[in-house]
Amino acid sequence: MGSINKQHMTIHWKHIVKDDDSVPSTEATLKEKATLVGRIGQMMLSVGTGAWRVRNSMNEVARTLGISCTADIGLLSIEFTCYEESGTYTHSIALPTTGVNTDKLNALEAFMREFPEMATQISVKQIHLVLDEIQKKPANYKAWNLGLASAIACCAFTFLLGGGPMEMICAFFGAGVGNFVRKLMLQKKISLLGNVAVSVAASCVTYVLTILLAQTIFGVSKVHQAGYICAMLFVIPGFPLITGGIDLAKLDIRSGLERITYALLIILTATMTGWVTALVCRFQPADFVALQIDTGMMIILRIITSFFGVYGFSLMFNSPRKMAMTAGLIGMFANTLRLELIDLAHFPVGIAAFIGAFFTGCVASIVKKKIGYPRISLTVPAIVIMVPGLYMYRGIYYIGLNEIGDGSLWLTKAILIVMALPMGLVAARLCTDKNFRHCT
Repeated sequence: MGSINKQHMTIHWKHIVKDDDSVPSTEATLKEKATLVGRIGQMMLSVGTGAWRVRNSMNEVARTLGISCTADIGLLSIEFTCYEESGTYTHSIALPTTGVNTDKLNALEAFMREFPEMATQISVKQIHLVLDEIQKKPANYKAWNLGLASAIACCAFTFLLGGGPMEMICAFFGAGVGNFVRKLMLQKKISLLGNVAVSVAASCVTYVLTILLAQTIFGVSKVHQAGYICAMLFVIPGFPLITGGIDLAKLDIRSGLERITYALLIILTATMTGWVTALVCRFQPADFVALQIDTGMMIILRIITSFFGVYGFSLMFNSPRKMAMTAGLIGMFANTLRLELIDLAHFPVGIAAFIGAFFTGCVASIVKKKIGYPRISLTVPAIVIMVPGLYMYRGIYYIGLNEIGDGSLWLTKAILIVMALPMGLVAARLCTDKNFRHCT
C-alpha cells in the first residue's frame, strides 16, 4: 500500500527566513517578523487555547517586533496581516486537527515571558529553533497511562453522579479500555468520528462484559447497569465547550461557534454510539440506587473523588503531574461546593454550576500569579467534571426512542449547565484580569 498524502502540508519556516544570524529579530524584515507572529499563533491554537489568548500572544509578539497585527481566528485556521511603514504582509495558516496539550501551553507561556528580551538579542531563525524544541516536546504519557488516567477519572465521576462500588469498578475498566483504544487510534492519525465512535463502543462493550461477568460469578443485580454511561465520559469535550463559550463572550464569534460545533459533533457521535451499543446489548439508562451515606461522610467522599476525577482528566490533557495535582486541589473544592449547593441549599443546577465555575476561575487566577501555570490549564480540568455528560446521553437516548418530552427535559438541563460553566469562568476572569475586562 502506498503512503497517504497529507491533506495539510507542513510549513517549512526555515525556507522563509534568511540565514543571517547577526541581525536581531527586532531589525528583521516584515516578512520574517510575520513568520514569528504566525507561528506563535499556530502553536497556541494547536494546544487548545481559545481565540482571545491566541490573538493576545500574536499581538504581544507583534508589539515587541515593532509592527501591528490583525487576525481572524477559527478552530483550525488563522488569517492574519502584519503592518509596518514599509508595507503589509498577509498570511493564512491551517491546522490538520485540534487537540489539547497543557504542557506545551505552559512552555509557550514561559516562552512569551522571555520573548521581549530574546527578540533584541537573537535572530528570527534562532527563535524559530527555540520554537522547534517546544513543538517537538514528546507527550508525557503513553497510551496505557492515559487509559489508567481516564479509568480513575470516570470511576470517580461515577460516584459523583450517584453510583456505588459496582458501577465504579465497571466504569473503571470500561473507560480505561476505551481511552486506551482512542489513544492508539490517535497515534495512527485516525479521523475524529472514527476514533470517537470506536473508543466509545469499546468502553461500552467493556462495561457490559464486566457487569455480565459480575452477574454470572457474583450474582450482582442488574440494577448496576445504571452506570453504563459513566464508562464513556472520558470523551467529554471540555476544552472546546469552555473555550468556545469564552470566545463568544469576547465576541470572537467565528472561533466560538466553530469550537462549540466541534464539541457538539463529538457529543452526538459519542451519545449515538452509546445508544446503539445499549440497544444491541439491551441496556437502558436508569437512576442509581440511592447510597445510604450520611451528609458528613458524603462531603468527604465527594472531596476525595472530585480530586481524583479532576486529576485524571488533567493527565488526559497532558498536564505534568504537579499541574494536574494543582487542578485537582482546585476542582475538589469547587465541585463539592457545587454539589452541596444543589443538595443542601437546593440551588438550581445551572446556578450551582455558575458558582462552582466562578469559584474555580477566581482560585485559578490566584494560583497563576503565585505559580505561573496557564489559567485555562487549571480551570478547564477543574470544571470538566461538572459537564453533564449523563444528561446529554439520556436526552439523546430518549429522543431516539421517540420519547421527546423526557429527552427534551434532560437536554434542557444539560444546556443550562453547559451555558453556566463558561459564564462562571468569564465572570471570574472579568473580576480578576483587567486585560480581559476591556475590549480595546
